[in-house]
Amino acid sequence: MEKRKITSLDAEVSLLGFGLMRLPVIDNDKAKIDYPTAEKMLNMAFEGGINYFDTAYPYHEGKSEIFVGDVLSRRDRSGYYLASKMPTWETAKSEDEVKRIFDEQLKKCKTDYFDFYLAHSFDYDHFERFKRLHMYDFLKKKKEEGYIKRLGFSFHSDPDLLAQVVEGYEWEFAQIQLNYVDWDLLNARRFYEYLTAHKLPVIVMEPVRGGALASLNEKAAGILKTARPRDSLASWAIRFAASLPKVMTVLSGMSTPEQMEDNLKTFNPSFTPLSDDERKILDQAARAYNASGTIPCTGCRYCMDCPSGVDIPTVFRQYNHYQVSKKRDVFDNTYRYLPEREKAHHCISCGACVKLCPQGIDIPKFMKEIALFAGEK
Repeated sequence: MEKRKITSLDAEVSLLGFGLMRLPVIDNDKAKIDYPTAEKMLNMAFEGGINYFDTAYPYHEGKSEIFVGDVLSRRDRSGYYLASKMPTWETAKSEDEVKRIFDEQLKKCKTDYFDFYLAHSFDYDHFERFKRLHMYDFLKKKKEEGYIKRLGFSFHSDPDLLAQVVEGYEWEFAQIQLNYVDWDLLNARRFYEYLTAHKLPVIVMEPVRGGALASLNEKAAGILKTARPRDSLASWAIRFAASLPKVMTVLSGMSTPEQMEDNLKTFNPSFTPLSDDERKILDQAARAYNASGTIPCTGCRYCMDCPSGVDIPTVFRQYNHYQVSKKRDVFDNTYRYLPEREKAHHCISCGACVKLCPQGIDIPKFMKEIALFAGEK
């Protein structure tokens, strides 16, 4: 697999990275990782040349880091890069809690250090807590002590805040959401160009938009399939991100061995960047996708748990499936089996989820629309 040598980081990172956020689970329970299948995928990743593995404190309700410690730690520690993140939201309530979380992460991952470590998910509220709890000073000290090799941040906000984050502290890399739909829609182009101008290597998250770009509406899918009939829809999205020259690695939160196999196929035996003509084709597909009326939810579940019990990501996923397929009977047959309390009409518009949504979605507004669409009172 192609590797990007980043001189400033003294690192040579595989162009495809494995995001350990959406591992296979048992009984649809995020906390119950399917270890045999997940370990199989990990072995496939190593065999395919992946050497960057990304986890975080909240992934799989805290169990992703435990999976890392149980499985990934069996391998030669010098043979891969491990990344994790410090939560910048309410989970970190005090400076003592920041220290406790970091120590817990080292123990869970069964490691003496993190190759890459990030302040997790900056928006305005999270950045204020980051400053108030002096998180940077703590993380910088951990870097000086050798527990962190490279220090960066992940970002979910607007260009003004990005400038505050970059210019206010010394960072070595940054992680942003970037895909061919959000390139213009959610400022990904501006973020990428700004970080590049400040000589910060870029790690890409959500290149397939939480799987949404692997299941496009008929018109958008037809555009891509006509151009490259043998290629998966997901491969177009992965290639878009990986074709950018200042991208260090593209994280894919793969959930099945088939997804791992498909992504590895995109990079092995060699990676082919998008041509100018293919970029135009992707632009056409993006316009067709945006016209389908889908909600830009990536299924990250940062909005959960809802105080009223609504399963926000599942409601959005089922509604988006309808917007892509336009099959009302499929929506009705799947939505009706959603537990009663988890349905859209139980939303009380408290707004707690809006503050947590990296995409800035007006969740209560869409819940009202979906409840009306579903015929709920």
